[in-house]
Amino acid sequence: MSPRGATWPSVLIAGLAAPFVLYITFIGLGSIPFFQRHFLYAHKINTLFWHDLDCPEYWAFARNQVTPFTLQTADGEKLYAWHVLPTSVYLKHEDALLKAAPGRSSAAESTAAFRLLKNDPDARVIVSFHGNAGHVAQGFRTDHYHSLTDTSNYHLLTIDYRGFGKSTGKPSETGLILDGVTLANWVMEVAGVPADRIVVMGQSLGTAVTSGVVEHFALQGVDFAGMILIAAFSNLPQLLTSYTAGGIVPVLSPIKNIQPVVRSIQKFIVDKWPSDDRIARIVENTSRRLRLTLIHAKNDAEIPYLQSNILFRSAAQAVLGKVLEDAEFETWKAGVTTVHDDGTFTAIATSSGQDQPDIIVREEIVRYGGHNHVMMSSTIPLAVMRSFEN
Repeated sequence: MSPRGATWPSVLIAGLAAPFVLYITFIGLGSIPFFQRHFLYAHKINTLFWHDLDCPEYWAFARNQVTPFTLQTADGEKLYAWHVLPTSVYLKHEDALLKAAPGRSSAAESTAAFRLLKNDPDARVIVSFHGNAGHVAQGFRTDHYHSLTDTSNYHLLTIDYRGFGKSTGKPSETGLILDGVTLANWVMEVAGVPADRIVVMGQSLGTAVTSGVVEHFALQGVDFAGMILIAAFSNLPQLLTSYTAGGIVPVLSPIKNIQPVVRSIQKFIVDKWPSDDRIARIVENTSRRLRLTLIHAKNDAEIPYLQSNILFRSAAQAVLGKVLEDAEFETWKAGVTTVHDDGTFTAIATSSGQDQPDIIVREEIVRYGGHNHVMMSSTIPLAVMRSFEN
């Protein structure tokens, strides 16, 4: 056999082994907290090089409809934030807003947009937390803001978490929750909007932040008007056995049947984001009223909609006040579920005791939208409206 011919088996073996070696390398690096957090949060992947976040008109907002400003956290980080005015409010004050200087404000309380929020006794606010990677204006996020503010009277507030976009610091579970708490506190304490006129929502990673923020306040007896989780996940260790990054790259699903290996890898996960446990505690600690909505697309290729099923079960069992066996729970859920002809469904759990808080937990599985485009689903503004209903 010629030397040249002898190389073909080696090339073939190397070609077959390469994906395996890359996968093992990826898993190995993922066990190191520094790399793990970069993989999880992807906070360095953004379009800041060619997008100026201080010029929101690029994303089809009217001049000064969006006020960029900075918030400071209790541990000294500076968070980049947007305040999006509803178009209806903008129209009434258009002349004054057009005359204001554009750009980021270091003192949000001095802006015209802040005064419009602060001085409106009926103002309603959506606090929105985005997913991993990018910044406040990345991808479909601005379309999402438009869908919520273009035809309503809702103000929208959002931030880049620490380490994301123009915010300082490095991301971590406790850090991101503190960032979310900082924004919610600002809306309530500085802008003067009571919790019962605030809906807190998140998408993907933002659902975990939302759960952490709402739990923080629920333990203090504070009830928000609503809590909306879009494309949520139960907890990170469990998610990784079915998660596909970008809808293309599987994480632990190739080895999910090798349970000893999976459990060993899960032990190295630093930020666990246990939204299933947090949601149960939110229900258990609701003082007067809770409107919790889970929205997930059936064709989500990144986070399977079954993850929202897990969260619904956590919330529903907390409403019922007992843990059900699998078969018992499925029988109960079938009784509160409306199944549509396309295979999608709506399940609703409600509190029934006279002495219980007024709780409605709603799971909506829609047919289309994938992981990101679902943010433009009409089910989201509908969920906001239901949350604000008396």
